[in-house]
Amino acid sequence: MDGTAVDANESPDQHATGEAGEGTVVGERPRAGERPGAGHPRADDQPGGLDVVGAWAWVEAFHRRFSADAAELGELDRRAGDGDFGNNILAALRRVRARLEQTQPTTPGAVFLGVSHGFLNTGGTSGPLFGLWFRGIGRATDGPVLTLAQLAAGVDAGTATVQRLGKARPGDKTMVDAMVPAVGALAAAVADGLDLADGVALAAEAARGGALATEALRARRGRASYVGDVARGVLDPGALTVALFFDSCHG
Repeated sequence: MDGTAVDANESPDQHATGEAGEGTVVGERPRAGERPGAGHPRADDQPGGLDVVGAWAWVEAFHRRFSADAAELGELDRRAGDGDFGNNILAALRRVRARLEQTQPTTPGAVFLGVSHGFLNTGGTSGPLFGLWFRGIGRATDGPVLTLAQLAAGVDAGTATVQRLGKARPGDKTMVDAMVPAVGALAAAVADGLDLADGVALAAEAARGGALATEALRARRGRASYVGDVARGVLDPGALTVALFFDSCHG
């Protein structure tokens, strides 16, 4: 979803950095120098909600999963864009890890605000748009646990921001094609009273369906729109990354 300007001043709130010493967490607080996600391979082990340990584990799993697929996602971008997507997002995730290790966030919201910060300082346009999306999740709670309802509200808010600034709608062959179905799936999961793990699983399925549907679309936004029908038959890497994020909650 490159080629659309993003306001660089759209950045996370300074008061919500969640550095060590602020707030409380569910369970044992990580020791100094220890990654909260270490030894916690699955973020969805917490059915009532996601604490700081689970949030860090989710981000770590996302980093691992994206690293494994970065070359393939970059190749998809090369076929329909400029080919820098995989490297840019991988660089963002490395910055995210460094920031989280430095700030040692103590709430799940602060973890995702740290993710947002790492992405907002990424080259290209997809990275900053992801940064704004993660900021929506980070702002959804300042408490010790991120509930499914809060996650749903955060994903909804982040998606609305991406659509407003990126000017993309479903069907434009962008990350929005996966984000919007995930919003709907999360809202339905909340209405049905599901727990966080099941709700995220439904969001992953919906996002994956939206991402796979981009293969047949003609791009109407971003760099892929410059090549016209050449982009048909190519999956959108941004949409696939959204699906990968939700799927990473399960390890």
